[in-house]
Parts: sequence; structure tokens; C-alpha cells
Amino acid sequence: MNDAEDQPAAGADGGTTPEAHVEAIVRDSGTSFFWAMRRLPEAKRTAMYAVYAFCREVDDIADEPGAEDEKRLKLGQWRAEIQRLYAESPRTPVGRALLGPVERYGLRQEDFGAVIAGMEMDAGARVRITDMDELTLYCDRVASAVGRLSVRVFGLPADLGDKLAFAQGQALQLTNILRDVAEDAARDRLYLPADLLDAHGIGDTDDLNAVLRHPGLPRVHELLTDIAGRRFTEARALAGQCDREAVRPAVMMLEVYGRILGKVRRDGGRNLNARVRLSVLTKLWILFRYGLI
Repeated sequence: MNDAEDQPAAGADGGTTPEAHVEAIVRDSGTSFFWAMRRLPEAKRTAMYAVYAFCREVDDIADEPGAEDEKRLKLGQWRAEIQRLYAESPRTPVGRALLGPVERYGLRQEDFGAVIAGMEMDAGARVRITDMDELTLYCDRVASAVGRLSVRVFGLPADLGDKLAFAQGQALQLTNILRDVAEDAARDRLYLPADLLDAHGIGDTDDLNAVLRHPGLPRVHELLTDIAGRRFTEARALAGQCDREAVRPAVMMLEVYGRILGKVRRDGGRNLNARVRLSVLTKLWILFRYGLI
């Protein structure tokens, strides 16, 4: 790295600063949105790195192998860290990196708590979703709550920003769920709501291989794809009411995931083992079209 801005910053004791620590987490994650965040003004960029690093930390706990009790203990430690953050005494590098953004942008403690609650829903060895209300709650916790933190950093009006965060969070997380049905099933996770499955003749969700082969599953897939599509439409309309520059990272995410949903829709749930991906050229075009101009 030759650019001085890309060099890790040293703290007063010669160690890495919290800001450099969270940037390294984002960079090492390989997220497609690193360069979208890079375009933000410095203070907002650093804030988004810190929010992303927090989300990455708790998500890794939920997804890593291990006993449920151990995962819940670690997530409980993050709840305590968030409490210390709002008492202005965090102990972790990520917590310390969040100190400035919390004060500067009015990030809400309940949104961090919602993200942790979403990870707790994922902490068990077996995941099932009862109905659409629980699915909506899950999406709100793991995606829309992140959006609510983000829109405050972007500087959007609170009411408009929260509406955008809800619609976009639902759209993106439903897309993830629909894309990853088979991958999640391999881990004994099923996010398709049981009441919707039952309405289409899939009453037994203990055998997930049988669920994936059931002739009623494509119709369930189609219904949820339609819901996700409506959420994308709502989110794009709300984003259109926002300052273009402020909402640019959110628009990039909508464009990436909207194309993924389009591929999922065309497949119609018939080939759940095929991993849906965007080509490098498509991602570069989105970066150029929505991230640079």
C-alpha cells in the first residue's frame, strides 16, 4: 500500500487505533460495498466502518461452529459492551471506534441491541421461523436495524430514513434467504415461515431434504420473491426522496441485491443448490453507474 491514507494509523502507544482496526475488518471481509463506503466523507466513512465491524463481529459469533450456550455468552458480552459504549467506557477496539459515531450521529442503543437479538435467533443449532410476523421481525433485527444505524450516519431525516431502512432491510434479507435456502438447510436452518409452508402442503420441516424436494416449495418461493420485489420498489421510491449523494451507498446495495433477486426469480426455486452470483463486470458496472456518477 503506497497511499498514506491506506496505512494503518498508530495510537499514542504505537498500537493500531480503533479506527484502523475497524477499517481492517471491513477491508478483510471482502464486502462488495467497501468501495461504496470509501466514497463517503472521512467522518461518515469511519462511522460506517465501525458499524460494519460491529455487525461482522456479532454475525461471526452466530455463524461460527460451537455450542449454543457459548455463542449466547459471547453475544451477552457484546450486550454488555454496548451498555458500556453508552456509558462512554467501551473496552473493545470496535466499541471504542463507535464512541465518536454514537455521539456525532445519534446512533441508538436499541438498534445495536436489535442486531444482537437477531444474532441470538441464529445462535441455535436448529432454526425454524413460525410465521410471517416472525420472519418480518427477524429481517428487521438482522437487516433493518443495521439500516437504521446507517441512515443516521448518512444524515437522512429520521422518519424517511427509518422507512427506507425497513423497506431495504426486508428486501435485502429476504433476497439472502431465498438465495441461500439449500445452503441454510445444510446447517438445519429454515427461514421460510412454517405457516406458509403448511398452506402449500409442507407440514413437516424436520426433514429439510424432503422440504427442498417438495412440489409445493416453488410456490412458497414465488410468494416470498413477490414480497421482496415489493420491498425493493418501496425502497427505491424512498431513496428517490433522499439527497442523492447521501443515499448513494444504500442505492448501490439496492442495485446489487435487486439483480440477485432477479436471478432468483428467474430460477423460480427449481435449482436451489445453484449459487446465485453476479459477475465481476456487473459489479463493476454498478460501482461505476451508482457509485461514481
